[in-house]
Amino acid sequence: MVKYHSSAIDRTFSALADPTRRRILSRLKDEPGLSVSELAGPLSLKLPNMMKHLDVLSDAGLITRTKSGRTVAVNLSVGPMQEAMAWLQRYERLWTVSLDRLVASVEKDGE
Repeated sequence: MVKYHSSAIDRTFSALADPTRRRILSRLKDEPGLSVSELAGPLSLKLPNMMKHLDVLSDAGLITRTKSGRTVAVNLSVGPMQEAMAWLQRYERLWTVSLDRLVASVEKDGE
């Protein structure tokens, strides 16, 4: 088996590809510092499955976990998301030009 060492941005996009992980991040944006149990409840996930999702998010650097007694609090970490946004913005001009052409074509055909 070949071991693949992905870059940080690869891990970020891979983590974001899963809708459950995106829901977790969205919830943490609105409610920072939730415990693992609080995060798992509304998603109907058992704790082992939740921990797998959190491990992927943590490996991508998208969350941090802090333990206080028996409670683990989860918070967003913005660095990897900022890097992903910067990568996407490099291509925004290309998408905008293509979309502008499409709009012009549709408007021309509608005349």
